[in-house]
Amino acid sequence: MTSVRTTRLLPQAYRPLFAHAGFRRLLPALAASDLGDGMSVVAVAWLAIEIAPPGRSGLLLGAALAAYALPGALGALLFGRWLRRLPPARLLAADSRIRAVLLGCVPLAWAAGVLHPVLYVALLAGSSVLHAWGNAGRYSLVAQMLPAEQRLAANALLSSSVSASIVIGPALAGFLAMVVSPAWLIGVDALSFAVLAVLVGRVGRVRTTDGKADAEGMRAQSGADRASTGMRLLRGQPELLGVLALTWFFNFLYGPAEVALPLHVTDDLHAGAGLLGLYWALFGAGAVLGGLAAGALRKFPLWPVTLGIVAGWGLTLVPFGLGASAPVTLACFTLGGLIYGPFTALSYTLFQERTPAAWLTTVLAARSAALLTAGPVGTAIGGPLIALMGPRGVLAASGLATVALAAVGAAVRIRSTRRTASRPEPGGGSGPCGAAARP
Repeated sequence: MTSVRTTRLLPQAYRPLFAHAGFRRLLPALAASDLGDGMSVVAVAWLAIEIAPPGRSGLLLGAALAAYALPGALGALLFGRWLRRLPPARLLAADSRIRAVLLGCVPLAWAAGVLHPVLYVALLAGSSVLHAWGNAGRYSLVAQMLPAEQRLAANALLSSSVSASIVIGPALAGFLAMVVSPAWLIGVDALSFAVLAVLVGRVGRVRTTDGKADAEGMRAQSGADRASTGMRLLRGQPELLGVLALTWFFNFLYGPAEVALPLHVTDDLHAGAGLLGLYWALFGAGAVLGGLAAGALRKFPLWPVTLGIVAGWGLTLVPFGLGASAPVTLACFTLGGLIYGPFTALSYTLFQERTPAAWLTTVLAARSAALLTAGPVGTAIGGPLIALMGPRGVLAASGLATVALAAVGAAVRIRSTRRTASRPEPGGGSGPCGAAARP
């Protein structure tokens, strides 16, 4: 009775999700692992500084942060031959188990006094090597569990969970680190993945909406097409390749802004870390609200909305270059988070609706591997750009370039749609939401 009343309080788009037993059990575990990762953003860096040899803290800090994220791209490339044949639930469970075990070794090694910097980096790198596949398994499992009309709302909840973890996780880790070592916070992250691995194993036994298609697709996949890779599949899907290219450049253009904002706070506004934290907290809060709003966007054409999000985020950065005051730019950054919030859910929904069920994990793993390179490349060029243009100039240039990206994406999309409309379609529609996804 209580659960029925609670469900009625939810927006209409989300009610069917909580009526699905498997998704209802899985969501809290995914949210807990997201929160653990949010805490580890601070804990991994803090522990690196604590255990670094004198004068080497910067080197170890960079190595630790890179090891916690980048090996996922390598794992997507190296292990695809074997992992692409596994069901999504097993992929997510395998990634969760590896992260639970190897991250769990960090506090144990620290407590035993044997956490050497090399061992620390190796444990972090090993824990992330399957993360691209685990992330692909997460969204593929949702696509299996739920009918097409419920996937956007589910993706919105998953992306909002990640956004919320970015706001809550670092703040919670900063508070707890005053009481316990950051090594134990990484242990909490490991525990959250252990719980997720157990729950995924149970949820993976439920009947999925695409079970028959998956079985047939996996049999075909084990034949002549086994050697195909996710990127090869994407090359045969121009629309998905377009989504991936748009997302890559969107993340790439975000990189310089991420580098420029701290320097804008210190050099232009002559403020401290508190104001920088406020910028990111407001952005994260806006992203959570925007992500939850994505569930109501099902009625709108997905491609135009996605391009509008890219342009809208770019416009919110332009006032930085015009010398706007801190209250104005804080409002712009909050609005930017609100606008950006639905982007991840919309992007994953487009992939889920345009990819055959049997190939979805392979394609999503390739997507994750490709996108892992976008942010670091953009961040790397941020420093030289700041030396040439200053923090305000880089923020404005990033915004204008992002608006231009949306304009180019719209032009390419219109041209592609007109070309498709000019020739007959032998198979009829393009998917569950084929008409809705076109401009």
